[in-house]
Amino acid sequence: MAASTYPLLYQINTRVWLTELSRVIGRPATLDDIPDTALDRLAAQGFDWIWFLSVWQTGPGARQVSLNNAEWRREFQETLPDLSEDDIAGSGFAITGYTVHRNLGGDSALARLRKRMHLRGLKLMLDFVPNHMGLDHPWLEDHPDYFVTGTESDLAGAPQNYVRVSRKNGDLILAYGRDPYFSGWPDTLQLNYANPALQEAMIAELIRISGQCDGVRCDMAMLILPEVFERTWGRRAPLFWPSATQRVREKTPGFLFMAEVYWDMEWTLQQQGFDYAYDKRLYDRLREGHARPVREHFQAELEYQNRLVRFLENHDEPRAAAAFTPEVHQAAAIVTFLSPGLRFFHQGQLEGRRKRISPHLVRGPIEPLDTHLCRFYEQLLAVLRQPVVRSGQWQLLECTTAWDGNWTSDCFVVFAWRGPEGETMIVAVNYASNQSQCHVRLPFADLTGSRWQLQDQLSSACHEWSGDDLHGRGLFLDLAAWQARVFLLSRSR
Repeated sequence: MAASTYPLLYQINTRVWLTELSRVIGRPATLDDIPDTALDRLAAQGFDWIWFLSVWQTGPGARQVSLNNAEWRREFQETLPDLSEDDIAGSGFAITGYTVHRNLGGDSALARLRKRMHLRGLKLMLDFVPNHMGLDHPWLEDHPDYFVTGTESDLAGAPQNYVRVSRKNGDLILAYGRDPYFSGWPDTLQLNYANPALQEAMIAELIRISGQCDGVRCDMAMLILPEVFERTWGRRAPLFWPSATQRVREKTPGFLFMAEVYWDMEWTLQQQGFDYAYDKRLYDRLREGHARPVREHFQAELEYQNRLVRFLENHDEPRAAAAFTPEVHQAAAIVTFLSPGLRFFHQGQLEGRRKRISPHLVRGPIEPLDTHLCRFYEQLLAVLRQPVVRSGQWQLLECTTAWDGNWTSDCFVVFAWRGPEGETMIVAVNYASNQSQCHVRLPFADLTGSRWQLQDQLSSACHEWSGDDLHGRGLFLDLAAWQARVFLLSRSR
């Protein structure tokens, strides 16, 4: 598969998928049992990257917390009404070692899977969790200074953020991993980035991981920025990411870093070495359901937008099919995945799954396919395989009123893609609950002097238009609530 400017990524819940495969083959499945046909299908759909969530070794300490936490158990029970303790393996983010979990087949099984992926043009992404480790990580005994310590007063005053940990070499009070706005995650221990030795140890882990995959998704990457770390823990930490990303790429050129990031810190992390950063802001604005804030978001510099991760769901968010009505879901998907950046899809999204699966679980519910949504995503992925939206030039287009007094032009999000040979695609979405009209001028002089066919890539609709009109007054749009058009332009014969 040729490299694309705007790649597609597919996230797989590894442990849940292997549980499903185990039922099929009648024994515990490992990474070696992932069928070639499944990889073939992902490659044929146009994906460049596959992110296998939760492959690293975890320990019994985190699992015990997951089993005993009443709030978490309620969530698990909502997902799986027939929940059993075997379904709860502990969070995949409570890592005790960056080696592939023995139940998944170990490092050698991952190496074989990666080789099979590369044969199909697929790249492998894995997790890196910079902020914390699992409760029974070996560093607890060998390098307790790698963790944030607390006092008896801390434990008494904030038991939700500190824990007394038993060790062979003496008990310690340590901090749970957390962000500054919430209580700690009680199945993890906070790493101390104010300690240069810890930073060196984490860079060493990253360098070793870079030999096992092609890129990493860095969990809550902003938590170890110096200003955030100081706000959370009252101690200043040196910068980590610029040195870490540089040294990894010196060892493994081309290695990709993707940041899970919030709080409008996307640009900061891009500047510190990340290839891509989550675009939660676009997701939130689409959830709000208004076109103007979405358009305003797209007015950012293209260099910045090109390095954003566009998504409608992931393992931390509600399922898109549950968060959006069917009509809004499709409109939001067209805006999200036909905009520039990395296009990120989540396992189950294409089939319309509605129940979010916690990273603590290794089994998911059986849900019916949403055949209408399946067909929509088949069409959308076909559009995304077209070169004009994989490596073309994107620009936001201006919508003007269809007639005096008609305010509904404000309800549109419209943009264009242009390929190197003048290929043109127009994406128009009425992102509103009312019918809307507007004119959209296409700012491409080479359209004039010809007539053009506008073939909708998501339906059978086809229109013929004068290029002079398209470049002059503009394309007239009259779309129903949440309706979208994806027009591919070709000269009329």
